[in-house]
Amino acid sequence: MARTIGFRRPRDTGRGESRHNRLPYKCVFGMKLREIAERLGCRLEGDADIEIRGVAGMEHAAAGHLTFLANPKYAPKVKHTKASAILVSEAVTGLDIACLVSGNPYLDFARALALFYQPPRPAPGVHPLACIAPTAVLGDNCSIGPFAVVGERVRIGANAVLHPHVVIYEGVEIGDDFLAHSHAVVREFCKIGNRVILQNGVVVGGDGFGFARRADGVQVKIVQSGVTVLEDDVEVQSLTSVDRATVGETRVKRGAKIDSLVQVGHACTVGEDNIICAQTGLAGSTVLERNVVLAGQVGSSGHLTVHEGAVVYAQSGIGGDVEKGARISGSPAFAAHEWLRAVRAFPKLAELLKTVRELKRKVDELKQNA
Repeated sequence: MARTIGFRRPRDTGRGESRHNRLPYKCVFGMKLREIAERLGCRLEGDADIEIRGVAGMEHAAAGHLTFLANPKYAPKVKHTKASAILVSEAVTGLDIACLVSGNPYLDFARALALFYQPPRPAPGVHPLACIAPTAVLGDNCSIGPFAVVGERVRIGANAVLHPHVVIYEGVEIGDDFLAHSHAVVREFCKIGNRVILQNGVVVGGDGFGFARRADGVQVKIVQSGVTVLEDDVEVQSLTSVDRATVGETRVKRGAKIDSLVQVGHACTVGEDNIICAQTGLAGSTVLERNVVLAGQVGSSGHLTVHEGAVVYAQSGIGGDVEKGARISGSPAFAAHEWLRAVRAFPKLAELLKTVRELKRKVDELKQNA
């Protein structure tokens, strides 16, 4: 039977608040700029002894902050920032600001942010108000919050965190370093890899939308006997549903990131390192190969393939296969550069139609006179 351990009480500091309440997050104060440069592997130009107390965007940064410049079009804003140091691809000249020169300033800014901020982690143990099935197996150093439910024959790896009201159905297998926020659900027999993050309200393995119509018009539910598989390093944002397959599996491959309010239909495949933005819907058996980007509110009809490296712009409707490396837009979607030309012409259609009618009238008059 799973071991039940009460959470540690925050230590009373004698000032009417716990040490956990004093600081909402782990923060490292007073890191020297040279230390940050060493940790990030950046070249430092400027005062190495500057004390950095946090990170911020250029417009909100103050003295003691590290900021970044990733897009050259925002370079004029650098002279207005109050930050003490900046991450850049090329050193800034003529300004009194220290530089960390990076091959990828945006990525290194994210890494620097992690030096100063870590989300709070609950203490290891199983809360007395959690419900853990006797046949469930939990790895070392797991933290299971109040009202979380772990079903029969579930296996969870080391260092997992299940926040309150997370539900793990029967027969689920989960790897190490799993993080599930409140009200996330993993349905029966699904499989999840290592370092997977489920934000609030995610449903993994809900029934696919499958019904068969009888002769009298009644819709009969098709049993969804397949599973959903999330591979390593997948993150799924709030209120997203990744449905189980009717037969076989729905699979989200390594490193894919899925935004909030996304619907991944049954038997879909989401490829490695995909980015799927908010309010996108994938109909059943859609296949996305690796490094595909779907911007917000993209819709896909089923049984098609979006090939490697393709980018689908916002509010596009995909009705067929998309070639490798393509950039498409519109509904139905076609080549993005052609779509941009069409969109620019669209507001002028009424005027063009009026012109065509006038030309037709004149042509008809010429024919009559002839």
